[in-house]
Formats: sequence, structure tokens, C-alpha cells
Amino acid sequence: MSHDEPKLTTVAVTAGMLPAQVLKGKLELAGIPVLLRYESAGIVYGITVDGLGQVQVQVPEKFAEDARAILAESQDDSHDDDMLTP
Repeated sequence: MSHDEPKLTTVAVTAGMLPAQVLKGKLELAGIPVLLRYESAGIVYGITVDGLGQVQVQVPEKFAEDARAILAESQDDSHDDDMLTP
């Protein structure tokens, strides 16, 4: 990683790709860049045990506080059981 690349922070962990994509969309709508990090085997085979299938929602460190606030508000509104805390 070069000095120009932002340090990423995990702001949420989901059980599967679909809820991660929803959170990514909400954050990007607010102007926050998002990277989804996951183990490819869990996605390919649909396995959601022992960490496989978990998706980390990551944002640049400078956006982490805003992202967590948006996700907390979103979780309160939807009672989303698929989102885990990092």
C-alpha cells in the first residue's frame, strides 16, 4: 500500500453478500466510498459458517464515523439481523 492510498476501516460485517450490497448502496448514496472484503470461497459455495460468507464493509478511515452513524440509523430503521458489529 502506498502512502497515497487511504487506510480502510471495517464499519460493518454482514452474513452474506446481499446485505453487504444494501449497506454499500446506502453509504455510496451518502457520498462515502466503500470496499467489500470477503473470502471468495464463501461467496462461490454459499457457505456461511466459521467466517466464510461474512462480508466486511470497509470505508476510508476519514469516513468511518459518518459511515457508522448512517449504518446505526439504518439498522434502527430496519432492525436488520444480518448485520454484525465489527
